[in-house]
Amino acid sequence: MKRPVRLEPGQKLVLTASRLLDGRTVWWREDGAWDLRIGYAVLLDADGAEAALSRAVEEAQREGVVGVYDTAVLPVVPPEPVTVREKIRAHGPTVHPEFAVETAQ
Repeated sequence: MKRPVRLEPGQKLVLTASRLLDGRTVWWREDGAWDLRIGYAVLLDADGAEAALSRAVEEAQREGVVGVYDTAVLPVVPPEPVTVREKIRAHGPTVHPEFAVETAQ
């Protein structure tokens, strides 16, 4: 059963997963492809997220990803995750800037 994502006013949803090839975090783009940068993730409303999530889950194995789910973000450029867990997944480890993930569009 999918856990509900609680959206605050002004927040959007993005889809994320892990790439099977190397375990890297990926973000779902509007064209249905997966990208390493959250800046290319499509911003979804709660209503549109359910259909997009269903489609992404159905295509996950073919696309080489696992663990597809939605998460709340602030709709800025690039989108900013609202939870610490997703901030780490989007931007890299908190231990040293050398290991940060490129997030610019």
